[in-house]
Amino acid sequence: MIIRQFIENDLKRVYEIETMSFNSSYGVEMILKLFKIGSGFLVAEIDGYIVGYIIFWMKEENEGHIISLAIDKNYRGLGIGTSLLKKAILVFKNANAEFVSLEVNANHEDSVRFYKNFGFYIDRKVPHYYDNDESAYVMFYDFE
Repeated sequence: MIIRQFIENDLKRVYEIETMSFNSSYGVEMILKLFKIGSGFLVAEIDGYIVGYIIFWMKEENEGHIISLAIDKNYRGLGIGTSLLKKAILVFKNANAEFVSLEVNANHEDSVRFYKNFGFYIDRKVPHYYDNDESAYVMFYDFE
């Protein structure tokens, strides 16, 4: 597996992974906009095939933020998400972030467990966060 920077030719495949992973998608236009405004954007490839991605940015001077992380459903459980998240965390650490935040669907127990196992903790629950009225957990990772 290699992790590399996203390029525009990756957009179709990233969008496929996005729609298979989330009930509510950012959409092609928003994904491209996030790339064009300079968000961190990495993809994971196995044998030239994109199997996952992560989008992130510095939300505030001292706060990194994970916008989206998704892995093709056929490649989950192989450590791809962990590898992508580690790369983003390293970028934040090198940028002197004090903590990292994200929102995750409160009903997606596997995702919540993934972030907890990585060291994130739940700060609060936000009811009706998503378009489909589902709640989200706001989670944080503190650099020590």
